[in-house]
Amino acid sequence: MKNYKALLLLLFISFSVSSQNSKRVFKNIIQTNNGLEINVNDGKYVLKFYSDKIVETSFIPNGEQFINKSNAVVLKPKKVDVIPIVAKTESIFSTNEISIHINHKPFQVKYLDKEGNLITSEKQGYYKSKHIPLDMVKGNIVYDTTEKIEFNLTNDEVLFGAGARALGMNRRGYRLPLYNRAHYGYETHSELMNFTIPLVISSKKYMIHFDNAPIGYLDLDSKKDNSLTYETISGRKTYQIVVGDTWQDLIENYTSLTGKQPLPPRWTLGNFSSRFGYHSQKETEATIAKFKEEKIPVDAVILDLYWFGKTVQGTMGNLEIDKDSFPDMKGMITRLKDKGVKTVLITEPFILSNSKKWKEAVEKDVLAKDSINNPAKYDFYFGNTGIVDIYKKEGKTWFWNIYNDILNLGVKGLWGDLGEPEVLPSWATFGNNQKADEIHNIYGHDWARLIFEGYQKEFSKERPFILMRAGAAGSQRFGMIPWSGDVNRTWGGLQSQPEIALQMGMQGLGYMHSDLGGFAGANLDDNLYTRWLQYGVFQPIYRPHAQEDVASEPVFRSDKAKELAKKSIELRYKLLPYNYNLAFKNNQKGTPLMRPVFFEEDDIKLMTNSSTYLWGKDFLVTPILKDSVTIKEVYFPKTANWIDFYSDKKIQGGQTKTVKVYENSIPTYVREGAFILMSDLVQTTDNYKADKLELHYYFNASKKDSEREFYNDNGLTANAFEKGEFEILEFKAAFKKRYLEIDFEAEFGNNWNPTKKEIKLIIHNINYNPKKIKVGGKRMRISSKENTLTIPLKWNPKKELKIKMTLK
Repeated sequence: MKNYKALLLLLFISFSVSSQNSKRVFKNIIQTNNGLEINVNDGKYVLKFYSDKIVETSFIPNGEQFINKSNAVVLKPKKVDVIPIVAKTESIFSTNEISIHINHKPFQVKYLDKEGNLITSEKQGYYKSKHIPLDMVKGNIVYDTTEKIEFNLTNDEVLFGAGARALGMNRRGYRLPLYNRAHYGYETHSELMNFTIPLVISSKKYMIHFDNAPIGYLDLDSKKDNSLTYETISGRKTYQIVVGDTWQDLIENYTSLTGKQPLPPRWTLGNFSSRFGYHSQKETEATIAKFKEEKIPVDAVILDLYWFGKTVQGTMGNLEIDKDSFPDMKGMITRLKDKGVKTVLITEPFILSNSKKWKEAVEKDVLAKDSINNPAKYDFYFGNTGIVDIYKKEGKTWFWNIYNDILNLGVKGLWGDLGEPEVLPSWATFGNNQKADEIHNIYGHDWARLIFEGYQKEFSKERPFILMRAGAAGSQRFGMIPWSGDVNRTWGGLQSQPEIALQMGMQGLGYMHSDLGGFAGANLDDNLYTRWLQYGVFQPIYRPHAQEDVASEPVFRSDKAKELAKKSIELRYKLLPYNYNLAFKNNQKGTPLMRPVFFEEDDIKLMTNSSTYLWGKDFLVTPILKDSVTIKEVYFPKTANWIDFYSDKKIQGGQTKTVKVYENSIPTYVREGAFILMSDLVQTTDNYKADKLELHYYFNASKKDSEREFYNDNGLTANAFEKGEFEILEFKAAFKKRYLEIDFEAEFGNNWNPTKKEIKLIIHNINYNPKKIKVGGKRMRISSKENTLTIPLKWNPKKELKIKMTLK
């Protein structure tokens, strides 16, 4: 631990940041079991540690009770070693990673890192602000009083976060509403979308999470006075500061605080057949038959709202099978399942007043209420409606019973649409007398919670697939698979997608994805469709989806578009072992599947770059986001050399290079020294077995050692890792004085039965002919071809296997 007395003197000399509101007067500090209590004239600050790298601060005004419940946080506070230094004018309390500095007069709370650098400081602690309109959020409704807190920023900070927006990677300079709302047909710019998360991430590798649900604003220095402001109508006056040594460490700490994503079923990583929507059983089965006929892999079919009604308007809330259109739903689901295709059904929380379930919903008292305790009824696009009150026991039970019936049909995935909620008047009230604007931003979050907890109780052996259009901080822990809403089917719509996915991955929601091909509009552009599906190979969920005026399924596109789409989908399936390992890493550490390039090279100049990104650790991907592109500038991080995935051409890291663009792929590169595990092509993940694999090693003559691990289980059982039903395949390479050794090892869970494997080892970027090759001590005769060496292997993973070669 460093000399904090010297640090204290330095702080008195060097700090020149805006101070807190002058009316707040310091009284005293009490050190508690896992934090601090700071008494001031108008209330009390309560600080508690969750770890050395996470501290929570709450302000409790005089006369108010602390709101203990957090919708986001699941981590338990922890007792950490704290070194106190108390002086007359300032007190310092330091862990190994964060120090809290309390200036006594004028009162101010500051946060520093372990090196003594300022992380951030309260510019003005929580205070009430009168006559602040929230008109961007609520139309003409104005809240007379809001609550605010302000923080100091430095001039050079780049700011990320605030949920899903299309703004560019640096979100500094915007005042952003915190009010989940769909933006139909958005393209390159959208300040308000389905996920508005009160989380700010700084280029200085810290986060501030404002742990409060009600609506409000995040002002990311819109006045250009180096300030960050959180504003809300009510609720908790609580925030957490999270720090990290690296970007991955920062996100791991945040997802430890708010929860890790459960590992989804492997079929989630396959191809979906989806549109708005399939009108009948006959149409649904015919579509899947077309996929099978064309030999295009497919793992799931998604039924939009026509499964419970023949029209878009007037049927929402029926939530039972329309037997005219789907006379044998259970039989259809079974037949599709036999073909390896899982069925996903849409649901919404709105019950129209003319729907089949309205009377039942009213009688069972499961709907939100109006001011005189009647069911809250109002009009929106789909009809006159009420909304399920998931905040009271009756509403939860009633809604889950509907899901229970659906799942007992054999359905393997649930889609929750319009969960912002799309329309929710401020006057509606929910269980425990909660106002609509207090729960608006967490309705989708708690809806996902309802389904997830129902799975845990009734279908505990299954991994849920929960597709949701809206959520909140921590929604990932309920297995939520989010998507980016009703994007326009244009090049502008495509251009915003990498940014949205990268930003949401940094905020814990690693499975953010888009409707591949775009959703809104009648734009039949095969080049756009092709490029969007090529991008889809290297983003979390492969789900083409669109309004039905233009086919989303490749089987109904032109011959050329179909052929190119098929290539993309087949590559997606061949990458299943690599991609499944990304899902496991996300489950264990919160690491995003898609990662900004500055995760690789931590340079502030790269922090606005979303045009190139990392897919996992080892792929560098540049999607084509404009029409008629034949060349593309790509920045190659200096941390490695990069090998073209398609041509094996090597490119030196640390440069921007113009590369050729081909119609059948997007620029894709692999880190030199990486192992990429791939599989034989299957038409459905039901046929996937991790016993026939391709292991691609991208030889690095300058790097002596390389190592990768790949996780595998049966792809279905909930908590397979925790139950010991898994294997981890380990591959190591060492090169020294023209001797290359590659070792195969494996680790197994206690309840895993390993099987023998056929592996085709393909060594790329190797400029030497092998003089001698030994596999498990036995000599093989194989020649390299075009800088590539292919070695067929049989491996019993219970035993280590060594491949040794002498290179000329």
